[in-house]
Amino acid sequence: MKRTNNQIFFNEIAKTLFNRQLTSSQKAGIRQKLKVFDKYDITDNRWRAYMLATSYHETGRTMQPVEEIGKGAGKPYGKKIKYDGTRYSTPDRIYYGRGDVQLTWYENYEMMGRLLNMPLLNQPELALKPEISARIMIEGMTRGISNRGDFTGVSLENFFNNRRDDPYNARKIINGLDQANIIAGYYFKFLEAIEIAELN
Repeated sequence: MKRTNNQIFFNEIAKTLFNRQLTSSQKAGIRQKLKVFDKYDITDNRWRAYMLATSYHETGRTMQPVEEIGKGAGKPYGKKIKYDGTRYSTPDRIYYGRGDVQLTWYENYEMMGRLLNMPLLNQPELALKPEISARIMIEGMTRGISNRGDFTGVSLENFFNNRRDDPYNARKIINGLDQANIIAGYYFKFLEAIEIAELN
């Protein structure tokens, strides 16, 4: 992978995805993710583009980790109930969506905390810190430390490899095929911008 010229990259996505106006906060969020991609040796441009497209969708284009609107109200994970249906009293926290990929459920915070060696179960707000959020996204969307896609059991390796290039079905990494076509459209725009930025 060639080094990406960030200014050219920002200029391209500003035109295609951000109505010609990228805020300093959006730029900072993207820079943080690119930095963590480098740190974790994410070199496949398709993986980078799909994770950026996922963040773009899940954060409402802010490119910053966000809390779920409503904080889980009306959702099973918005109560002190685990995914398996059992109730818990401690920690006294609710595990609604947080971060670039909207991490939910007690079990997922517990697992990510264990894999990344951080107290996410006791301090779920850590998932809102940009670097930690990016690490959660990478661990959940790639085979990573656990050697599986931790969100749903499938990972970027399943959909972007030497034999397959499938941004539509890659949505299964996060949430079935919900909005799969729309996110695939974002993916192609991010990928094109990365490739243009590498050519210059």
